[in-house]
Amino acid sequence: MANSGGYGWALAAGFNAALAAISAKFFASLLLKYGMVILFNVTMWGCYVNSLKALSSLQATVTNFATNFISSGLAGCFLFHEPLPSKVSKIMRELPQVMVQPAPSRCSGDFTLTISAATTREEAQISCAFNMID
Repeated sequence: MANSGGYGWALAAGFNAALAAISAKFFASLLLKYGMVILFNVTMWGCYVNSLKALSSLQATVTNFATNFISSGLAGCFLFHEPLPSKVSKIMRELPQVMVQPAPSRCSGDFTLTISAATTREEAQISCAFNMID
């Protein structure tokens, strides 16, 4: 439970980073715009450094980045009416699919690795057999 404060700092850092990006688009006055961006970035770095005191650098960075990414995306959608296209189905079709199949019973210690990647134009399939040495 000691890490909960670290996650709070990392979340605050992510929100402040998103607020810096929002203020860069939201305010018309150039002086106010740069002032808010600097203020939110300084606050973000302070929160991020505090999160590093309680969490590993990986935990702090991933939490900070995820919070910034999600809150910036939601702010873009709700405040600035930017479209959020759904590309998940296209991405899932293009990602390689990896399947590990056990070798037939006659081949003790072997397995077959099948990698297939579907693209919009063609589908490729690669099969490899590996012999595991005991």
